[in-house]
Amino acid sequence: MTRLRFALLNAAHDGGNTRRNFRRELDADLVEFSASDGHLPDHTEFDGVVVTGSRSSVYWDEEWIPPLVDYVAEAADAGLPVLGVCYGHQVVAEALGGRVAGMDEFEIGYNEVRHRGDDELFAGIDEAFTVFTTHGDAVVELPQNATLLAENDHGVHAFRDGHCWGVQFHPEYDLETAREVTEGKRERLGDARVDAVLAEITPDAYDAACEAKPLFDNFVAYARRLKADRESVAAAGD
Repeated sequence: MTRLRFALLNAAHDGGNTRRNFRRELDADLVEFSASDGHLPDHTEFDGVVVTGSRSSVYWDEEWIPPLVDYVAEAADAGLPVLGVCYGHQVVAEALGGRVAGMDEFEIGYNEVRHRGDDELFAGIDEAFTVFTTHGDAVVELPQNATLLAENDHGVHAFRDGHCWGVQFHPEYDLETAREVTEGKRERLGDARVDAVLAEITPDAYDAACEAKPLFDNFVAYARRLKADRESVAAAGD
C-alpha cells in the first residue's frame, strides 16, 4: 500500500518535540515546513495537510502568520484533508472564516473533553475522554459551515468543516513534551500553578490521554479513502 504524503506545517518556534511527536503518530510520509520561519509549500500537491501547535496567537502581528492562514485556506479550497492541532486548530478556524480570541483563564494539564455525534475523526474514542491541553486562546466563532464536534467548560475543542478538522487539545503529546511545555509557563502562570500541573503529569494520566490518539489513524484513513475515491472517479472518466 502506497504511503500518503502530508505537508506538516510546523508552527512551533522550537520544533524538535513537535517534529518527534507528529512523526510518531502519523502513518504517512511527512514533508515538513517551518511555518514559523516563513517556509510554506508553493503548491497543494499533497494527500493532506497537518498544522501544529505554536506559542504564538493567530491574531498577533507577525509576518509569517497571514501566509500560513492563506495557505490553509488554499489547501481547503483545493479539497485537501486538513488537520489543525491547538494553534493549528485556530489557524484552520481563521482560514475558513471563524474567529479566535484570548481566553479569560489559561487551560493547561490533563483535562476532560466531550465529543458529540459520530464524526469519523472520533471513531473508537469515548464520548468523554482525557487529553493534555495548553492554550490561552480559543475559537469563539466557528466558520459558517462548520460543525462543533467537541467541547468542555473552556469552550470549543474540535470542529469540522468539509474535509477540514481542528482539535484544540494535544493528542500527540508525550510525557516529556507535557512536562517541558508546562515548565515553560512559569512566568505566565506562576510557580504554584505550574507545580500543581506538573504533579498531575503522570504515566497513568498519559495512558488515559492515549485513548484519544486514534484520531490520527482516523485522519489518515479518511485521507486514504478520499484519495481512492478521487482516483476511482478519475479512472472512470478516462
